[in-house]
Amino acid sequence: MTRQSRNPDFTFDNPACTGILMINLGTPDAPTISAVRRFLADFLSDPRVIEVPKLLWWMILHGIILCIRPYRSAKAYQKIWTENGSPLLDTSKKQAAAIQDEIKQRSTANFKIVLAMRYGNPSLEGGLEKLRGANAQRILILPLYPQYSATTTASTFDAVSKVLKNWRWLPELRLINHYYNDPDYIHALAESVQSHWDENGRAEKLLFSFHGIPKQYADAGDPYPDECKMTARLVADKLQLKDAEWLVSFQSRFGPREWLKPYTDFTLKKWGGSGILSVDVVCPGFAADCLETLEEINMRNRAFFLEAGGERFSYIPALNDRPSHIKTLVKLILKHCRDWTD
Repeated sequence: MTRQSRNPDFTFDNPACTGILMINLGTPDAPTISAVRRFLADFLSDPRVIEVPKLLWWMILHGIILCIRPYRSAKAYQKIWTENGSPLLDTSKKQAAAIQDEIKQRSTANFKIVLAMRYGNPSLEGGLEKLRGANAQRILILPLYPQYSATTTASTFDAVSKVLKNWRWLPELRLINHYYNDPDYIHALAESVQSHWDENGRAEKLLFSFHGIPKQYADAGDPYPDECKMTARLVADKLQLKDAEWLVSFQSRFGPREWLKPYTDFTLKKWGGSGILSVDVVCPGFAADCLETLEEINMRNRAFFLEAGGERFSYIPALNDRPSHIKTLVKLILKHCRDWTD
């Protein structure tokens, strides 16, 4: 019998902990064409994201999309890249550190918070390995997608299962599906909007822009659009808005298929050309600011509205590492781990 060269999956020697794997979508390693191509190849190869016959999609992806789109996307990433690198990754690291600090203040249990990305780095597999190395005998998976979709949350669960199928000893596992109507999440969103208004004034319209999915996915039973609309409704009610003062729209469509409507860019162009002079835009589906909020919304869609005749466009930042957001996520974690730590 050959001797194993690595440590066994399970040991009584180290103190156990409860692992929290915080997962966001991901980001390229650099704002370069080659890095963006690698990231897009990984992302767009996910059958949960693109529901097209595998061989046909492989030819389209590698024969057309990855030959063209990385150039355009790299330019967009270059506009938002900072000294600390990717805004999404930088903010996500701050969130993880803040959650670790906050949870220590709220619980005497031994929690280990680890950040991972569904695509790119830090990898999901690497995150799970970190938790295994910390002797996490219970693991809670927290996808940072408030609204459930098969394209995001279910894809994350698929990836976790793919890694764990190679583990000999499996920890207890829980997965958070969504938190679109969580009272603390709604409060944090409403607070961020009100704070923005207090500092910058309030526009005529508040637009809730969510990332879109193909309409076909929703027709097949994906609850995502309903959860987006409920989030917006709850925030609007908390802000005491009249129905005419706010709207839900969907952004970031890709390809020729029909996506969820109304489209964010079409809406802003229409508003700008119809006499609406000011608009505030908030993106509640994004836990951290990223390409889709910083470049697509705050740059491109800002230009659409102003060029159409609007006079004031204001983007309300994502919750990022705001204290209210960190407290929301910590309370969510503790709720799902309550009987693990009693």
